[in-house]
Amino acid sequence: RRPAARMAALEADEAGAALDHVITQFNSYDDYLDSQITTQDLFYLENEEMARQLVELGFRGSGEVLKREEFEARKAAAEASRLSERTQQKTLSSAGKELKDNFLKALAEREEANRSGKMASIIFIRDRNSRGQEVSAYIDYAHRLKVDEFEIYFNGKKKLFPRRTDLSFYNWDRNVTTSNASPNYQVIAENACGLLFKNKCDRKIVNVDPKAYPGDSTTRTPIETDLYLHVVIYDHILRRKT
Repeated sequence: RRPAARMAALEADEAGAALDHVITQFNSYDDYLDSQITTQDLFYLENEEMARQLVELGFRGSGEVLKREEFEARKAAAEASRLSERTQQKTLSSAGKELKDNFLKALAEREEANRSGKMASIIFIRDRNSRGQEVSAYIDYAHRLKVDEFEIYFNGKKKLFPRRTDLSFYNWDRNVTTSNASPNYQVIAENACGLLFKNKCDRKIVNVDPKAYPGDSTTRTPIETDLYLHVVIYDHILRRKT
């Protein structure tokens, strides 16, 4: 019985999808009715409106005819679904991109959560700048998503790179360091435990010491990548009250 029920449900879903596909081809319910009116119907009735009414009532046309309310409801739902897909693709810079490097894949996996506020990831990047100097930074990913155009990063036209304006920046060759609070994190630099970041939403601490516990609701993930010398991502999950 269960396989038969699943088969029936599958057939119903397929029929519904086919019907939705048909509905999207028409701008209005009247256009839908007109598609089922034949030239012979118009010849005998000599009235287009009457022909539509006969189709709607089921006296003319081929197969079962949708009522106006169902047609309009299905059409509205189909249009809303398409709009939602377009909006998501427009919002997510990684949508539709062919990503080969693990770092870009990791960013893409976290993009929606960081944009929506479900997650506040901190990205640690260590690499060499254009002068050959070794630099590193802890980057507030959610903040960078708002101020940077990430299309160029996901397209591979430019690299996401450490800046002096990031949460913490360090030039290893010149021994220059800077720290800055972001909309999501407060920097706690002078601490016996080393560098800490305090999330401004839930006030929990993120500890970036690789030998220490990263903190409640935080996971530490090293990323193997060909783009940088060293990359680690700290994912802090935010549990907001509803």
